[in-house]
Amino acid sequence: MHPHRRLRAATAAAGLALLAAGVAAQPGRSGPPIRLVVGFSAGGPTDVVARAFADFAGRALDRTVVVDNKPGANTILAAEAVAAAPADGRTLLLGATNHTMIPALYSARVKFDALRSFVPICTLAISPTVLVVGPALPARTLAEFLRDVRSHPGERTYATPGGGSSGHFASEQFTRLTGTRMNHIPYKGAAQAITDVMGGQVDSSFATLGSVLPQVRSGQLRALAVAAPQRSALLPQVPTFEESGVKGYAADAWYGLLAPAGTPADVVARLTRVAGEFAAAPATAEKLRGLGLQAQSHCGDAFARQLDAEVASATRIARELDLKVE
Repeated sequence: MHPHRRLRAATAAAGLALLAAGVAAQPGRSGPPIRLVVGFSAGGPTDVVARAFADFAGRALDRTVVVDNKPGANTILAAEAVAAAPADGRTLLLGATNHTMIPALYSARVKFDALRSFVPICTLAISPTVLVVGPALPARTLAEFLRDVRSHPGERTYATPGGGSSGHFASEQFTRLTGTRMNHIPYKGAAQAITDVMGGQVDSSFATLGSVLPQVRSGQLRALAVAAPQRSALLPQVPTFEESGVKGYAADAWYGLLAPAGTPADVVARLTRVAGEFAAAPATAEKLRGLGLQAQSHCGDAFARQLDAEVASATRIARELDLKVE
């Protein structure tokens, strides 16, 4: 072989060797992807947060992060899949507020413990609950809504992402607080529920702001009140329930990252770092704000204490309201 050709061949071989070494040093390119399991169908707020985090974490970890939607049974199917997965950081759960309601409603049926079967990593975002109505109801204020519901006891309907969901608890808390009766219409996700409210098949929904903000802004839904301590900067014209005369009603929804129990401490630390960076990133805040969500990062022990408190609260509320899911 001509000396120049041998040199070019040797150079090319060396380059390929360096490239191969570089790929091998980046486990995200050669190793298996990370599976981020979501208990709702695509399009709802939990799915939106999951996809935003998957994109960020994929770049931060140099891994492919795949969102796996497993709707059904009020996220039990998704949580069950993650609880049973190997504790190696390759299967994670993007959980939401209703995760802490599972023990109150399904303790005899589930194959996992909502607390002990998981390692709480961090919350990623929060969203207040907002009461919205569609074309089926003419109400334009909370007072008008209450007058209508009271004049039709048990007839007016509200949609939720599922029986025993955070929306279901928020709705039942409202009816108990106001002494009203409404008919619950459960769905398998927020997107389907809101579609039917817009279409007039269901009267109303106590929905997370993240699941209805575009429809409210476009006029397809009317927001009557926000369940938060103060008005949302995203809907400054919409009063709080407190302002509208319903005292003591608040219902924030959280979205957070959990891993199977037994996940190694170094993996948990790496995921905690990425989750914190995601919540702190200006691009994340901007993206979530446009969807009616607020970035938040409560990690480790703080997140664990929050989960403990919410399980206790949900159990008490379910008992008081006699909430049961067959």
